[in-house]
Amino acid sequence: MGEHRVLRVRGRILVGPEDVRDELWVVDGKVTFERPTGEPDAVLDGWVLPGLVDAHCHIGLDAHGAVDEATTEAQALRERAAGTLLVRDAGSAADTRWVDDREDLPRIVRAGRHIARTRRYIRNYAHEIEPGDLAAYVRREARRGDGWVKLVGDWIDRESGDLAECWPRWALDEAIAAAHEEGARVTAHCFAEASLAPLVEAGIDCVEHATGLTEETIPLFAERGVAIVPTLINIDTFPGIAAQAEAKFPAYAGHMRDLHRRRYATVAAAHEAGLPVFAGTDAGGGLGHGQVAREVVELERAGLPAVEAVGAASWRARAWLGRPGIEEGASADFLVVDGDPRKDVRVLGAPSAVVLRGRVYA
Repeated sequence: MGEHRVLRVRGRILVGPEDVRDELWVVDGKVTFERPTGEPDAVLDGWVLPGLVDAHCHIGLDAHGAVDEATTEAQALRERAAGTLLVRDAGSAADTRWVDDREDLPRIVRAGRHIARTRRYIRNYAHEIEPGDLAAYVRREARRGDGWVKLVGDWIDRESGDLAECWPRWALDEAIAAAHEEGARVTAHCFAEASLAPLVEAGIDCVEHATGLTEETIPLFAERGVAIVPTLINIDTFPGIAAQAEAKFPAYAGHMRDLHRRRYATVAAAHEAGLPVFAGTDAGGGLGHGQVAREVVELERAGLPAVEAVGAASWRARAWLGRPGIEEGASADFLVVDGDPRKDVRVLGAPSAVVLRGRVYA
């Protein structure tokens, strides 16, 4: 394992779900399908697919807020070991730009810092502001990010004792228009039902979690082409959250249990309606890193065919984020597994080799 000027990779190269090649070469860190002169420095064999994508992963963050560089590095290395080579960091209080200078760490697509309503999100995570300031903060984070902005669309309202929307419609209209003027797409944290339609009607591009989708809002998402990142391994924590909140907020606790109970049916209905679904774990808050393969398993359990569940964390996700997969001249970012993931998604959980920028890691 290590750095090689010329690497030969043979077996079954899944360039796309139906585009399978017999071999590829890596020359000076780039993919080529043309055999170079001379012998390779090393050879890899197996099933090969583009480096995995975690479309909701907070490198540089833990349950209490931003973390130091050593902790950030450890998080990134854990993602790399799992074959996750591209991360959409869906909101972080940490400045992780220094990661871009590290050839051995995964690539990050940033959404800036979360933007939340005052006292309506996790402490130390977000800019906590009022509606009149939302558009200005969105412009600021659009310029700091990599083409994305992250809003907190709903959170527990302690006065009502349940999940509630964070923003009036006029503020969403202004803010999402501002983001689009800056060339950024907008996503939002949403658990509940009521926050979804106003966000979609205001022009949002994606919704995180989306547990509150219903037969009324799914057609609206489909009509507008709004993507979802269900974060099912995170949603599996809802019963524990409900148990902690039960005594003080029984309505909220019951709501969270109901959202959890119907999580698979929600994702299945969204997929059947044609919503773009992508794999994300929500690692970096209360969840550990390197778990996107588990999320793929959960997406299949929710009703996505295996090939589409894999695509949600590889080919389709890379195209959605505007990043290349396995193609001529692209950076050699891929993983090698021991079987066909289109038939058994579980093979993603144990890559035999990970290649990032042409360097091979065990």
